[in-house]
Amino acid sequence: MPAHEVGTREQWRRAYEDLRTQEKELTRRSDELARERQALPWVPVTKEYCFDTEAGVKTLAELFDGRSQLIIRHFMHGPKTPEGCPGCTFETDNLVGAVPHLAHRDVTFILASRSPLSTLDEYKRRFGWDIEWVSMGDNGFNDDFYELMRTPSVKRPPGDMLEVMELMALSSFALADGQVYHTYSTYDRGTDALNATWQLLDRAPNGRGDNFDNWPRKRDEY
Repeated sequence: MPAHEVGTREQWRRAYEDLRTQEKELTRRSDELARERQALPWVPVTKEYCFDTEAGVKTLAELFDGRSQLIIRHFMHGPKTPEGCPGCTFETDNLVGAVPHLAHRDVTFILASRSPLSTLDEYKRRFGWDIEWVSMGDNGFNDDFYELMRTPSVKRPPGDMLEVMELMALSSFALADGQVYHTYSTYDRGTDALNATWQLLDRAPNGRGDNFDNWPRKRDEY
């Protein structure tokens, strides 16, 4: 534990009042961003994507599973990440508990990766995750939604994580009158707020720290 300033309760209270004002401003701004996110135009998905699932091959529309909203977490498990991404695994540990709650708000939440379904099932059993995980194989789903998210003016170096088309990303879709619409996507640090562990660390005395050598790991590798 590093040395830190020690003060009185009165000093803490004064500093806290200032911090609380800023936190409230951030909360209000976050609410505004949520409204702006939901106001993005919906874009019809015209390409037919097929996914391997436990119930057989399904289209993107069929992945909604009777609901009108779908969130897909692009999980990096594929040719470039055959052992599974530690960061995606870390985040998924924090997400699986949300699945039944989302379902009761008309939202289906699933994982999608490029590895074969049998490989994904084995990985899911390893961590005891009760979540739908589908295989996109080489159907182009990652490639297409990467192109939507990337900034055209940004030239990424060879070997960049996104260039291999295995994304640490999230995409949202709506289904209305039989038509699937893409509504939102984000990647990398854009998924940061989804991870409860990061948020808890931000409220711990030392925060996230600055030493990320071999951390986070898959929880059965600590």
